[in-house]
Amino acid sequence: MIKQSAGLLVYREADAGVEIFLVHPGGPFYAKKDEGAWSIPKGEFDGEDSLTAARREFEEETGSKIAGDFFALTPIKQKAGKIVYAWAVEADIDADAIHSNSFEMEWPPRSGKTARFPEIDRAAWFDPATAKQKINPAQAALITELMARI
Repeated sequence: MIKQSAGLLVYREADAGVEIFLVHPGGPFYAKKDEGAWSIPKGEFDGEDSLTAARREFEEETGSKIAGDFFALTPIKQKAGKIVYAWAVEADIDADAIHSNSFEMEWPPRSGKTARFPEIDRAAWFDPATAKQKINPAQAALITELMARI
């Protein structure tokens, strides 16, 4: 079965123009990765409405509830085959105040020890061009579509 995720592409109007809210995955595999590693806040879902899932995942990954006039973007397919359903919404989130849920994994590998890591270790606002460099390459199409629609 093909995995699917739902997430929110949050944007705001700033003095310098539109800004895009992105999150950086936590854990040891992404600690030293930047360009191409960032993402919209998203997570896997099954059997629920994609907007409901996207709003739930946003809250789990950032600690903030979000409301507004959501509009659907065209789903994208990531390199590993996962389909991402994204919804855009204009909102203002304090990127420095995120509080993410966490996960456990064996770390270091084959050590028999487990460590806990935040699912998201940081968030930031970027201008659209920079956001396209930072985001997972497949998700850049979401930013392109957003910019064409607002």
